[in-house]
Amino acid sequence: MTDKLLLTFNAGSSTVKIGIFSLDGEGPKRVGKAVVDFASRPLMLHLKEGPTQFELPLRAESGDDLADLMDEVFSELDKHFDLRAVTAAGHRIVHGGDIFDGPVELDAEALEKIRTLTELAPLHQPQALRLIRAVRHLRPQLFQTGSFDTTFHATQPDLVRRFAIPRAWHDRGVKRYGFHGLSYEYVAGALARQEPNIAHGKVVIAHLGSGASLCATENGLSRDTSMGFSTLDGIPMATRPGWLDPGVLLHFLGPLGKPLEEVEDMLYHQSGLLGVSGLSGDTRELIEDDSRQAKEAIDLFTLRIAGEVCRLAATLGGLDALVFTAGIGENQPKIRKRVAERLRWLGVELDDDTNARNAVKISTSASRIAVYVIPTDEEQMIVEECLAILESMEQISAL
Repeated sequence: MTDKLLLTFNAGSSTVKIGIFSLDGEGPKRVGKAVVDFASRPLMLHLKEGPTQFELPLRAESGDDLADLMDEVFSELDKHFDLRAVTAAGHRIVHGGDIFDGPVELDAEALEKIRTLTELAPLHQPQALRLIRAVRHLRPQLFQTGSFDTTFHATQPDLVRRFAIPRAWHDRGVKRYGFHGLSYEYVAGALARQEPNIAHGKVVIAHLGSGASLCATENGLSRDTSMGFSTLDGIPMATRPGWLDPGVLLHFLGPLGKPLEEVEDMLYHQSGLLGVSGLSGDTRELIEDDSRQAKEAIDLFTLRIAGEVCRLAATLGGLDALVFTAGIGENQPKIRKRVAERLRWLGVELDDDTNARNAVKISTSASRIAVYVIPTDEEQMIVEECLAILESMEQISAL
């Protein structure tokens, strides 16, 4: 008998990540994953089934309607997995605003509320909505849920979320929300299973990927984070600047007369490590490049990360542990070492051998702050939240 399957969709600005999970009675188990790469021409589907990997060119184009594209993707997936066994699908949605405090069934009312938040996440929110509608068009009876990147940060105090602007604007939603919440929730849970005493303390988690942020947790709950109102905020990223004096924006839009669209494109796609180096937004390339510009980009990246660790420690009133996660955080010892060197005064000391091996604990026994590397798994959180909704609706018995 074929196991029931559940799909997860993680829509980014340039990719869609798809997880395929088996529901075999012992909990969800990942059996495959796929990535649709919108940056390639033609579009590419990268598929992994067990140890086997495939790269498949796609005929369909991306656009406002993703139905044709997802129809082709489903056809390719069906050659490797029995998609007739799919009983539900869960989606990552970047912004839940103050409307959503947890995962939801994606009915018409929820979709309309998500649409109203588009202006808060103009790159990510429309892509998620297009994907949800495409899946609904192709599988109209399929149960779909949404998991939000902002809800993990709802435990932050109002003081942390507030900008120093007129109160009326805060009340209208101009506040710090924070993102990467699914990643932080997974890592906080993983740390609690591995090091429960540490996890209950004061911890800073550094989610370092092409999009990057840090989060301060206490007792596994979010207390502060580097990203604020938008995914542009915080530390520098691959192509996003992180914190930026708002006077710079006024200068671009006022005296320089730059169109809003041009400034937006610069902030989302031309800044960050790419902007500083003029070479690449990929730290793997920059760390091996001997040019002054590449070195400066890496130095700025690690300087801002270390500075944000200290700011978040101030919110927590101390620091017991630092956790690295996501693509850079999990796999690039040189970046971790450079961050740790800037935090040496705080008592951070890495073990070179365990750091080079990407071990779970990479700090020395003498380090006053424990340092860990914990792989994140946003798709696992989406699956668990989707199943929780099904269970609450007493539909789990039908799987």
